[in-house]
Amino acid sequence: MKKKIGFIDLFIDEWHANNYPKWISGSKYADDFELYMAWEQKTKTGLRPLEKWCADFNVTPAKSQEQLIEECDGIIVLAPSNPEVHEELGHLALQSGKPVYMDKPFAPDRATAERIFEWADKHNTPLFSSSALRFSDELAALKSGMFKDEKIQLVGTTGGGSSYWEYCIHQIEMIVTLMGTGATRLMQTTGGPNKHVVIEYADGRIAHVNYAPCFPETLMVAGDKSSTIVHQCSNFFPTLLDTILKFFNDRIVPIPPAETLEVAGIVGQSVAAQSCPNVWFDL
Repeated sequence: MKKKIGFIDLFIDEWHANNYPKWISGSKYADDFELYMAWEQKTKTGLRPLEKWCADFNVTPAKSQEQLIEECDGIIVLAPSNPEVHEELGHLALQSGKPVYMDKPFAPDRATAERIFEWADKHNTPLFSSSALRFSDELAALKSGMFKDEKIQLVGTTGGGSSYWEYCIHQIEMIVTLMGTGATRLMQTTGGPNKHVVIEYADGRIAHVNYAPCFPETLMVAGDKSSTIVHQCSNFFPTLLDTILKFFNDRIVPIPPAETLEVAGIVGQSVAAQSCPNVWFDL
């Protein structure tokens, strides 16, 4: 019998909920899982209501979060454009003891992220969250290849999207994936629609985030001896979904929570820094 996956969302007719089903069905773990049930807090004007969305995807509409949590084996909390509601949307699921994946951005700031993890830990609920960009083929190749045995000293990223506050997570996730934890402060160096954020580490390493609405995701990486430029990131969503389903099977959190907390802290402070260019913000 297949394990059942449930979606909890702010409003279900959004890009992640509309695309995750095809990656679930195309996953190498697809024989073990089915997308079974979905619940939304409200229907956004002009979008499909829960019953219509579920009919289109052959999914059961949940009458309540409680029903979904009871009947499903793994839970995905979505709302990818609204991290400020993740703590509320995940409150019941994180009491269940069942594995929960919480979509990006995990939380609007580090303090909220810490509360979410503390709530999950209190109820022995396995939890993880990530930007899909952590799982690109190119990033994996860097970690297992050129920089496997070499300390990375500098990472520069580019990326775009409709707004910095929602999409900076992708660049910051890549930076933390490569450099780990230990960032101490950051500065936003420009005003206007294009952003440049410098991140400093306690040991002197640096990273920088470069955002413009139409930038692609790219990487510049320098280590003790080697350096490279990566001009694209690919295959990240299918690999993310593979990782989620594996997590639902083995209940082993695939990302150190300390890295997720670091990402949330950098995201929150870099958004705050947008109104104060050329001022250092502690992390």
